[in-house]
Amino acid sequence: MSELRWADEALEAVLRRAGETARQVGERFPLYADPADGHWTTTGRGSWAGGFWAGLLWLRARHTGTAADRAAAAACTARLAPWTEADTATRGLILWYGTALGDDGEAEALRARAARSVRAAYDPALGLVPWGAALGGPRARARADGVPGLVPLLASAGARGDAVAAGHLHRHLDLCLGGATAERPSPSWDFTEASGWHARPEPEVGWSRGEAWLLLAVADALLRARTPPWRPERLRGAAQLLLEQGGFLTGPLVPPALARRPDGPLDTSAAAIGAVALLKLALLPGPEAPAYRERAEDVLRHLTRTHLTPPGTPHPAGMLRDGCYDAASGTAVRHALVWGDFFLALGLAALRGHVDLGRV
Repeated sequence: MSELRWADEALEAVLRRAGETARQVGERFPLYADPADGHWTTTGRGSWAGGFWAGLLWLRARHTGTAADRAAAAACTARLAPWTEADTATRGLILWYGTALGDDGEAEALRARAARSVRAAYDPALGLVPWGAALGGPRARARADGVPGLVPLLASAGARGDAVAAGHLHRHLDLCLGGATAERPSPSWDFTEASGWHARPEPEVGWSRGEAWLLLAVADALLRARTPPWRPERLRGAAQLLLEQGGFLTGPLVPPALARRPDGPLDTSAAAIGAVALLKLALLPGPEAPAYRERAEDVLRHLTRTHLTPPGTPHPAGMLRDGCYDAASGTAVRHALVWGDFFLALGLAALRGHVDLGRV
């Protein structure tokens, strides 16, 4: 039996579940699913998570190789087009992960259009692409989840995009790492003309998914840090700090959603994001690479053996349970999350050599 047979079986289960989800949701976008019956809460436009559904469908199409699955992925990606001009930094999550695995000209064209639009939204005075007002709240905001996806998306937009991507990331690192008053990073900041940048109480310090998002963005930047704007030495220091603060190498394989509530809800989606970030870091030269890959494999194996519903149970098979949508409000705190499924599938596919994480 192959040493990674468990990864093959888990990937097959997650992607089979994606096919069942596609039949359930139709042209809507899944957000989170009840762990008891697998029923998805959906949105019409996808919100900030729509790109992960498109990305999961592209992974399924690559896995099955069927024209029907490829057409379904392409159609879902096309439905993301209205987000290209939306005022939100989550366009990185939506339009990078929704197009990066696409193998058709339409996905490439949508990605290029989105990159130009986001590049134009860069605010030199703030030093970043603002969080924006499309999802509510003040637009002059910086959040950890406004960085992942945006780094490679902007970097695909030529030399100017490269510079904007680096500036956007470093400003977030200044705030979320260098500006925090606690030992762990503050994931969200507001800007006002009167007082400048100040930390917001929500999401709170120690939000595990925020740390995972930042580590993923830093890993993406290190894979692209070939020109001066990226400041690779600073990026390596940020990666090390995040690895230590988030316990990505020494902490629990699945972290609590909030550090101050170690006995509260877990977040398997944070674990899956972190595993993909570690696999990306393992692509970089250095003595730490084997340890990064080994830890990522440990996390993915634990997720599949402990939190992925197996066949032959009352629950739908292939669900990554125990994801936490929003611990503060108590929303979907033990559920399957579409981005958790995506990053689990992406990590498993990369582990088996089916996906090049240097390009996704």
